[in-house]
Amino acid sequence: MDVAFSSAFLARSAEAAGFLAGDFRDPAARLISALRAAQRPIDPRLLAELRTQNEALGPSSARKAHLEALASPSGGYALVVTGQQLGLLLGPLYTIYKAATAIAAAHQLSQESGVRCLPLFWLQTEDHDFAEIDHCVVYRPQDSPLTLQLAPRPESRISVEHLCLGPEIETQLSLLREALSELPHAIPFLDQLTQHYRAGVSLVSAFSGLLAAIFSDEGLLFLDPRQPIVAELASPLYRRSLMMHREINTAMLTRTDALRAKGFAAQVRVRPDTSLLFFHPTGPTGPRYRLIHHDNGWLLPPQTGRDPLPELRYSEADLLTILDREPLRFGTSALLRPLVQDSLLPTAMYVGGPGELNYFAQLAPLYEQLSVPPCLFLPRARFRCTDDACRSLLRKLAFPAAQIEASRTALLDQIPRIAPEPQSAPPNLSTLRQKILADAETQLTTLAAQEKSLTDAVERTRRSLRINVDRLIGKYQRRLHERDRVHSDRIDRLQTLLFPDGVPQERVYSLPYFASRVGLLPFKELVLHSLREQSPFSEIYAVRELEL
Repeated sequence: MDVAFSSAFLARSAEAAGFLAGDFRDPAARLISALRAAQRPIDPRLLAELRTQNEALGPSSARKAHLEALASPSGGYALVVTGQQLGLLLGPLYTIYKAATAIAAAHQLSQESGVRCLPLFWLQTEDHDFAEIDHCVVYRPQDSPLTLQLAPRPESRISVEHLCLGPEIETQLSLLREALSELPHAIPFLDQLTQHYRAGVSLVSAFSGLLAAIFSDEGLLFLDPRQPIVAELASPLYRRSLMMHREINTAMLTRTDALRAKGFAAQVRVRPDTSLLFFHPTGPTGPRYRLIHHDNGWLLPPQTGRDPLPELRYSEADLLTILDREPLRFGTSALLRPLVQDSLLPTAMYVGGPGELNYFAQLAPLYEQLSVPPCLFLPRARFRCTDDACRSLLRKLAFPAAQIEASRTALLDQIPRIAPEPQSAPPNLSTLRQKILADAETQLTTLAAQEKSLTDAVERTRRSLRINVDRLIGKYQRRLHERDRVHSDRIDRLQTLLFPDGVPQERVYSLPYFASRVGLLPFKELVLHSLREQSPFSEIYAVRELEL
């Protein structure tokens, strides 16, 4: 979940921090969060699972060193965590930006606090919304954007953990190769993609394998929570969320009212009768549904579709028995997932997008009710990538890149005032015609009155003048239209790259064009260099510029 930064949070970020566990910009708050996290050891069974998962991602000396640090008997480490849905080819660019922000924040927090802080990516493998992750959009400088898409799945509401790539991935990668093969670094990047994205490979393995390869040198760790041991360790939290349903929902609704009273939107709707858990009625690999509280028990409403389910009813005792036997038949909602993360891991800081910032502001009463220590929330860094052609167009329009993130109409309205030519706004053409003819008419009328023999000549001149003025005005009008078409084309080309479909570039385009233009690792280095030059704990709502 990653939407445009709420204007309320941007304008009143300090007040927003009052709804969170603390303000990431406060050095004392960062120190306290790191020290507190370092006092919470990871369960040895989870450590073993982390080692197994990360060793399967391929060799990385940095990742190996981080795993050894986590397993150290002396402890004293903390984590900076981020996470994301498993979009095709890593999904939008902000996936890379989240991971890079977590890496930079872990490094700086280590230096500030003296606590060894490590970056970890929480894979959103419980999620079942395949339509949100089955595609990606690729920028093409000489053509319209290319959308790559996986084939629809007949199964519905099944967690991403249990889905694999179909044979259509080969066709999609062929389209990508055809679209980008002329770019200087396309071939090695596309070859690397095909190592991870292959028919029969799980979506989880493809996504985590590619992201792990990109950040191998930085030792980014990964955790797939849709595993039996993770569900077992989270089951006490699941149990409390079921048994304390009424108290939790009352507190959450009160927090929602408080947010609205301050002018903030509640990102996730809290329903008084809905559980914070998802339930898989037919087994862990089957579809998952939200449970509805009804008559002192729980109801799974009748489901339609390819494999319809009848209405199912469970007592609380029934669900708790299933939870004890098969905890993997339960999973988290957006509101409960952060608490599972912070109950299992020594999280000092979570790096999230603007949508997550909004719903983290809802969570304080949930942390309190379930006795889970909250961490600090750090907004991910934002970036805007420009290439040579883009910067040339910006110079011709005399626009800064940030200005392109406006409506097309507003930009066109600003061109006469900003563009080098013309220096002033064009006159109203109807008014200009009337003024020219009125001035001439005054002189012609005076001349005809003074010399009657010139009456016919004056009338011929008057008719000729009207015809020629109309021709001149027509030529001027066509010139203005031509100039507007040039500017319109420039704006369209710029917005296609920087503000596609009226939203920032980082939320639409995936990695392929940018990595194919400058190289995969150089692109990563550009992002990390920016984060080293300007602290991830600075006021990072401003977009950072990346010149490719």
